[in-house]
Amino acid sequence: DFVNLLSPLVAMNECNVVAQYMEAGDRAKNTLIYREASNVYREAINFQMKLKTQLPQNPHRLIESRIKLGVCLCELARYNEAEIILTRCLDEVCDNALYVRALTALAALYQAQSKYDAAMKLHEKAIPIARGIAVSSLSIRLADNIAGYAETLRKSGRLPQAEIHHREALEIRTRAVEEKLCTELELAVSYTQLGCTLSRMQQYKEAYEQHHRALTLRYHYLDFSHGLVAESLNYCAESLCALGRGGEGVPLAIHAAQIRKSLFGTSHPAYAHALSVLASCYHDVGRYLDACDCIEKCLGICGVAFQENHANNIPNLMNYGNVLRSTGDLAKARSVYQRAITIHELNFKEGQQARQLEICTTGVGDLTAEIEEMESPSMPNILCSTMPCSKKSSTTDLSVFGLAQKQLTADDIESKGTPLIVFTDIGRDVDDEMALVLLSSLKRKRLLNPIAVITTLSPQRNRAYLARGSLDTMGMADTPVGIGGRGGVADGVELEVYKANHMRPSTSIYGSGMKLVCEALESVPRKSAQLLCLASLSDVASFIEEHQDLFTSKVKEVVIMGGVMPMETGDSLTPDTAYNNNCDMPSAQFVYRKCLELGVPTVTLSRWAAYGCPIRPQLLDELAKTKHSVATNIRTMSKYSIDQLWNKVVLPSNHPRREKLPSRCDVKWFYKTFCGTEDTPTELNESIWTQVEKLNMYDPLAVLICDPSYRALHFNCKAKTVRGVRHIVVGTSEIDTGIRDPLSLYKEYSRLFVEALQASLHEPEMPLGSEKEPDMLLEETTKIMSTRSRAA
Repeated sequence: DFVNLLSPLVAMNECNVVAQYMEAGDRAKNTLIYREASNVYREAINFQMKLKTQLPQNPHRLIESRIKLGVCLCELARYNEAEIILTRCLDEVCDNALYVRALTALAALYQAQSKYDAAMKLHEKAIPIARGIAVSSLSIRLADNIAGYAETLRKSGRLPQAEIHHREALEIRTRAVEEKLCTELELAVSYTQLGCTLSRMQQYKEAYEQHHRALTLRYHYLDFSHGLVAESLNYCAESLCALGRGGEGVPLAIHAAQIRKSLFGTSHPAYAHALSVLASCYHDVGRYLDACDCIEKCLGICGVAFQENHANNIPNLMNYGNVLRSTGDLAKARSVYQRAITIHELNFKEGQQARQLEICTTGVGDLTAEIEEMESPSMPNILCSTMPCSKKSSTTDLSVFGLAQKQLTADDIESKGTPLIVFTDIGRDVDDEMALVLLSSLKRKRLLNPIAVITTLSPQRNRAYLARGSLDTMGMADTPVGIGGRGGVADGVELEVYKANHMRPSTSIYGSGMKLVCEALESVPRKSAQLLCLASLSDVASFIEEHQDLFTSKVKEVVIMGGVMPMETGDSLTPDTAYNNNCDMPSAQFVYRKCLELGVPTVTLSRWAAYGCPIRPQLLDELAKTKHSVATNIRTMSKYSIDQLWNKVVLPSNHPRREKLPSRCDVKWFYKTFCGTEDTPTELNESIWTQVEKLNMYDPLAVLICDPSYRALHFNCKAKTVRGVRHIVVGTSEIDTGIRDPLSLYKEYSRLFVEALQASLHEPEMPLGSEKEPDMLLEETTKIMSTRSRAA
């Protein structure tokens, strides 16, 4: 009697344990952490099996656990294990709803293995049962069944039927949302699946619209690091590339790859797909070598994850063939297309995926004709070697691989903005990268057109990697990067470059920054380009010295983030002790002297201007809410950079670890500049970040002043005319900062920062969780500006 009385209580407790297992597995599965989910579901199954001989068990719960385990194993490409488990479920299940779920899960498994006929038979068996047991026409499970069938139709090439079924599933989900039977996230599933179908039907515009609807919903409801956000980013990038907007797709594909790498690792097909999309986007903007690198990594992953002749390899091979063809490796491109044809014939019946086969067949024919023409006696042997294009030397003539500078006309300048060449020591502190963020906003507004970015200050190659990644994630993948000189740093000395997830080596980087500057200037009309100097003037001095005629004929203005001595008297401009000048004072003196001699106007933005419009550190928190990799890294590195500067400031003025920091930059200066007080503590802490009240954005202001409209609106310029040429200085003293209205300027560039970050990720609104509009932290900033004590 005691046992009979206790058994229901024990069973109730065990039921709770199983429920907890299932909830934990569902949480992991819903966030696409399939490995963890499969482990938890397996624990749930084992737990139920141990109890089976002791207490009566609910067979439905055990079957459900096995179905979910099978689904996760399928996602992990562990197909044999998944098939054994799901087939067993079909044999043991006696509930119609679970039977349909088992059929649908097994169909998805067959689809993943390109067994489309087998998958469709299971779907066609499941859907009538699902329609019969649906509680109402708004059943979400019915929508899932119909959509699963439509996906198999799409994969097998039956696109019109797939579209019909996906639109039916979308209609069911839409009505269910209206009746509040499910969340809007269900719509994102249909938008995504319909978008993929339309893309295969070459209806790219509507495909992008559907994918962007899904992305908007997922931005709203899910964390940015969620796998479904990555899925939508990836498909939006793919659609943009198909529309010829690959440059816009690059930031989306990069973020998708970063998320999938974090979630799944570097050996998962989902990460491989992100690399394939990124390759397509790079190819679209002419970055053929980077495209080749990405697609080769993708194929390497798929070669391990999939069977040798898996149908999922075909799109990747077609992509690879396109890239190889662009690099000139025609023989290898042909063999890749031939391999795609072989796999197609092994997986599809006649008429299935006909367009895919037609593209490959046409590609082989065209390449054969080109190869035969080049091999004819009348043609020189110019076929490329079969060495993988991603392994080609960085000294290769990059113009062969799609990076040649395009000639700009006066109309181009009118429509795209002023051609701009940027010299930067990015990675030293965050304002160089923030300058690139602001530059991307002005590029979208067609005010400035960056035609080259040169990295200087040793180790300049690592800075080029950071600049390349930053430009790519901000939607400027078509802006070439070149490696400049040491920036006044002695041989053997390498200064620090901060790290970033988007920092990456790239075979598209020019080994010679000087060559890139020359090519860029040769591509523009006379007296049309600006040089923007955000670093040491070493490279600019070398360029003027070696290419004086090109400089005087093409450059209309040199904008310098630095400073000059008081300019009331004399016919010269003398650089002061600003950090950028101090890095290589002889070069700074040379640049100013030659600009005066040659009649090339200069615009100098001094530190006083930056002191006149500080920002609150909290602005960086607001920008990071966009979840953009550049914004989150800037926030992290700002603290690090401030602490690094602080650790130099506290050293004696002649200490070698101060590097090029002027002697005036001492503890008192730091507190006045960043902490809003002249009172210094008796004990100096190693970290100063918690006491920082304001940050100075030097380089973003220099970018802003390049545009005449912003210059006139926000800056008071002092001019000095030498030999009939007007030279401008903004910020001449602690009193005269050159800033017309600090609050108006702060609001303007805050908005530009936000717009740039959101536009690159195709975000439709302010960052979620933000409690402020783009005039963020305005009251706090007003307070600091009204009470600040300016730095000397």
